[in-house]
Amino acid sequence: MKEFIYTIKDAQGIHARPAGMLVKLAAGFESKVTIEKDGREVDAKRIMGVMSLGVKQGSVVTMKADGADEDTAIVQLEEFMNNNL
Repeated sequence: MKEFIYTIKDAQGIHARPAGMLVKLAAGFESKVTIEKDGREVDAKRIMGVMSLGVKQGSVVTMKADGADEDTAIVQLEEFMNNNL
């Protein structure tokens, strides 16, 4: 399992547009991909789960990838977060 911790910089947090982009990216990996905030972990391949976390600017989240392509997944997910959130 690979993971990284990220602090949200976007003023609107994880709102609908970037959440959709994140879910689409995560769904492209064979690995299980999760996002965790305040001890609550959800499947990053499900938009409702991601949106239900209520991630705001300044929130600290942990992204995790576990599976055959976890190395590639975690690199691309971290790049996405840095560029979009």
